[in-house]
Amino acid sequence: MRALLLISVFLITGSAPTLAASEGDFKAAYAAAEASEKEAGQLRNQWTTTEAALAAAKKAAASGDFEQAVSSSKEAEALANASNFQATSEKERWKDMEIH
Repeated sequence: MRALLLISVFLITGSAPTLAASEGDFKAAYAAAEASEKEAGQLRNQWTTTEAALAAAKKAAASGDFEQAVSSSKEAEALANASNFQATSEKERWKDMEIH
């Protein structure tokens, strides 16, 4: 009965207990961020904020805070993906501008 009550509370609040991030989680998230940042480099559109997030992820992992390391890695990946989108979309969008 108690377990049913806990499950009901989690469903109602929309939250569930999460497992702590591990070093493996960090390595996977960091690898994804690095891959996206490498693509940004090939597009010649790397952002300094992405580099800062990657550095923060490494620092957090070095201190053993894998939750923060994963979070920073995911932030870096999102930033790198945004820079990739910017580079590819602006490559052709300039042609759509009307020149007076």
